[in-house]
Amino acid sequence: AAMLAQFLGHCGITCHVHIPHRIDEGYGPSVAAVDDLKGRGAQVLVTLDCGAMAHDVLAHATASGLDVLVIDHHQMGETLPDALAVVNPNRLDDTSGLGHLCAGGLTFMLIAATARALEEAGFWAETGRERPDVRRWLDLVALATVCDVVPLKGLNRAYVNGGLKVLAARARPGLAALADAARLNGRADTHALGFVLGPRLNAAGRIHHAREAFALLTAQDTATAQALAAKLDRLNRERQEIEARQVEEAMAMAERQREAAAMRAPLVVAAEDWHPGVVGLIAARLKERFHLPAVALAIDERTGEAVGSARSITGVDIGRAVARAVAAGVLARGGGHAMAAGMALPVARIDDFRAFLAAATAAELSVLPEAPEMPIDGALLASGATRELVELLERAGPFGAGNPQPVFAFPAHRVQWARVVGEHHVSCTLIGSDGGRLKAIAFRALDTDLGETLLAERDAALHVAGTLMRDDYNGRNGAQLRIIDAAVARR
Repeated sequence: AAMLAQFLGHCGITCHVHIPHRIDEGYGPSVAAVDDLKGRGAQVLVTLDCGAMAHDVLAHATASGLDVLVIDHHQMGETLPDALAVVNPNRLDDTSGLGHLCAGGLTFMLIAATARALEEAGFWAETGRERPDVRRWLDLVALATVCDVVPLKGLNRAYVNGGLKVLAARARPGLAALADAARLNGRADTHALGFVLGPRLNAAGRIHHAREAFALLTAQDTATAQALAAKLDRLNRERQEIEARQVEEAMAMAERQREAAAMRAPLVVAAEDWHPGVVGLIAARLKERFHLPAVALAIDERTGEAVGSARSITGVDIGRAVARAVAAGVLARGGGHAMAAGMALPVARIDDFRAFLAAATAAELSVLPEAPEMPIDGALLASGATRELVELLERAGPFGAGNPQPVFAFPAHRVQWARVVGEHHVSCTLIGSDGGRLKAIAFRALDTDLGETLLAERDAALHVAGTLMRDDYNGRNGAQLRIIDAAVARR
């Protein structure tokens, strides 16, 4: 939305941006939003990252006299919505091979193609407006691509590579201010996009309103950007506090559910006081801890409805299972893709949904290992984990979904100086058999098996696996290990 609004503004077109309130309006277009935009003088309705399955709402928009354009990447059925154009590489009749693009990438393509078409039509010359260099928006494209966890292959790799260069130039006041508020020192990479900037932008929509993130991304002056960035940073801390409390409750529920289950099945947990904006994060934590598909539901006792999110593991298509539950009448509404989904259902049907999901995924889960497999790309001693190696590996990036960062094993290394840092992380020093040392950190490992192993096995030999990253803290120019897992070495 930020990209398209800025481009249209550059063209002299007035546009009204409507970003649904996650809790009050849900996701996607609504009749109320369409009527509001129509009342404000809109003639064209463009849906971004939504609309592919909003048949009734878009039919209403068309009937009210709006020209409708849909820009979306979510799965579609055979019937297209009522629109002048449906730009979606996941249409059943699409042969572009670009189904891995996110909506941000598609919006960028739309802007680039429109700018070129306007050039050919003589628009820029006739109006005296300068044709924009569309590369200015690549920072937003990179952010969207990484945060939507789409495969970093083909065009997506080019988007992220180009976007990181734009981000490094700090030309966008909002992202520069957000990086400063997050104390993001040094070189921006995909980790910074996905785990530092992205969560702060998403925090606005999760516990307040996403329009504040939009305002930050489109801010034109430093003072405004800094004020908005400070607010988003504060909202993210609030989100973390809410998440920590509710994840703890969900973990206890999930443990009881696993103990009572006769077979491996998706976890479905629910509570009345959970914040609807963080249920997706709760589901993700459960999936990581138990290596099972997980659903977290927030119950609204006023309406008698539960809304929630699901996260899945490789090999279990949660989007398909949710679609089947909708078709069977177990869910009031829902949708998604293989790895994530959203849904709503009457509270009285939660147990039915849990049973339905167990049956729908039983065949897929029966052939999957109970513990996630970890491919190892190589073995190193601590002394071999140099800054030069880190920089060499970076040339194979950007890393992310579809292009994972190489994982190295450090066999039989001793742990020294293991300690808790921040509120949830465990930091330590690894010592190899040759005496070489390597700084290491396990993020969000406190109160996990990994964290307990690192803290308990000081001076014991561990096999450690992880990914290498730069260590630029306090002006250092070294290497550091991001620990993924560890096991006590057998004597």
